[in-house]
Amino acid sequence: MILNNSVTFEVDLKKEIIKKFDIPTYYRSSITGRIKESRRIRDLRKQDFSPALIDFGPIQFFIARHFGFCYGVENAIEISYRALEENEGKRVFLLSQMIHNQEVNTDLQSRGIQFIMDTDGSHFVAWNEIKKDDVVIIPAFGTTLEIENLLLNKGVNIQKYNTTCPFVEKVWNRAEKLGTENYTIIIHGKPKHEETRATFSHSAGNGHSIIVRDMDDAIELSHYILGNKPTEEFYKTFAGKYSGGFLPDQHLQRVGVVNQTTMLATETQAIADFIRQAMITKFGEAEIKNHFADTRDTLCYATNDNQDSTYELLKTNADLAIVIGGYNSSNTSHIVDLCERSFPTYFINSDKEIKSREEIQHFNYSKKELRTTHPFLPEKNPLKIVLTSGASCPDTLVDRVLLKIISYFPDAKLIDEVLAAFK
Repeated sequence: MILNNSVTFEVDLKKEIIKKFDIPTYYRSSITGRIKESRRIRDLRKQDFSPALIDFGPIQFFIARHFGFCYGVENAIEISYRALEENEGKRVFLLSQMIHNQEVNTDLQSRGIQFIMDTDGSHFVAWNEIKKDDVVIIPAFGTTLEIENLLLNKGVNIQKYNTTCPFVEKVWNRAEKLGTENYTIIIHGKPKHEETRATFSHSAGNGHSIIVRDMDDAIELSHYILGNKPTEEFYKTFAGKYSGGFLPDQHLQRVGVVNQTTMLATETQAIADFIRQAMITKFGEAEIKNHFADTRDTLCYATNDNQDSTYELLKTNADLAIVIGGYNSSNTSHIVDLCERSFPTYFINSDKEIKSREEIQHFNYSKKELRTTHPFLPEKNPLKIVLTSGASCPDTLVDRVLLKIISYFPDAKLIDEVLAAFK
């Protein structure tokens, strides 16, 4: 649905995603990594999204077919650690969190990297403190044109350690094409998310742009497409979400949809279909090609794979689900949302949130609050647990969660015995 780039660029991206990255060994996994590699070898075409059943006897785990570090994250980690190695004695900054994972960001900070901003754009380091000779790393989410220009004007080299994910740049390229063809760009994303802010900046530089957070926003936007609400209400409803000089009666005549790459695929598709139908209502089916850009989905391959794998997890007869990832991770939050449809689901940052067999501290994403639940693990034999993680979570964290839970079952089979099935 969203994004229709050249065949050449598609091929280039496919070549990139099989690249092996040089990242610290402590992010690599000896347990889930072995399972992943076994599944990869057996399913090179990635046609089987069913989970792996890891049977320890009294405790069983359904492990998602795809989870954990993606191309963009491993690329960003490799570049960030290289920046530290190549610039001993210099100040090294990250614009904001490189990825939405507390352990990775904390490790980078412990090695000397300073964050300029938090994820909402509030400053830890003022711009006037950044000097020409400082090293500034652009995170995987990318950044705005305004920040790029600010750094360039200071003489900072922003390309040497630019870790912007190519799938994010792919969205920007599509938005640019839409803008040059006189389409208004509708961005499905979270307005405060770094990637959405960056995409909006690049998009608004090429054409009129507006952000819709969800279907409710899309429905509201349709009222202005159809002329059912006065213009003055538009500016109140979408305050801070539209580009300068936006005129609803003029700039909603031709539209195309792109998105934040980590949004829920089904929701993006539903929003695009809804907007398309609104344009048909206004202009008629025969004229739709002149008013709605027939683009396809811009979700990255990892988001698609992780979400498709999660749908397969929902088909299991598990007793509960554990999802591991940063609490501000968009792609992880959508995995949590899907799991909650079928299981009691616990969203945790690491194994440290599992206090005992009886107690777990977890994050309620909709309420944005930490909660404590007990009892945690029900008394069942075998107990069946869905286990997965977001794209910015190291596999070692998944290993640690698995091992901690197994420790509560003294009669569980040994790791080596169970992993023998994954050669």
